Amino acid sequence: MTDAADSKPVVNEQSFVTLHYRIRLADSQQVVVSTFEDKPATLQMGAGQLAEGLERCLMGMQAGQRDTFILPASNGYGDTNPDLYRPVSKALLNSYAEEGTTFEPGDFVHFPAPDGGQFAGTVVEDREDSILFDFNHPLAGKRLSFEVQLIGVL
Repeated sequence: MTDAADSKPVVNEQSFVTLHYRIRLADSQQVVVSTFEDKPATLQMGAGQLAEGLERCLMGMQAGQRDTFILPASNGYGDTNPDLYRPVSKALLNSYAEEGTTFEPGDFVHFPAPDGGQFAGTVVEDREDSILFDFNHPLAGKRLSFEVQLIGVL
């Protein structure tokens, strides 16, 4: 006789999943994002909606399962890349910013990309003619706690 749990579909690279999830900073337990208080998320695996390391945690899970994973930075949003710390001239910033805009350490700033999209960085330091930005993902270099309640797998 087949166990009913064995007949449930499991998450694979092509799955669509419906789930609740919560991402916390593992060291402080500060919640970064949570769907538990709202509607569940529906995501397509491999579409870049979650970091690759977070998706790997879901592989092989079945609907109804709940688990919490602790991920080192390298398995979450990656280690901090020092090459992504870049100065941006104040003249360039002022050409895009509204008059009177200030840039303080910790500010998260969106920039227009040449292709019409956007990219973003965090202000690190105000210098004489430029501002140093960190263009790493805000969760790069951070250990994460990833709590998942898998609702459905298609």
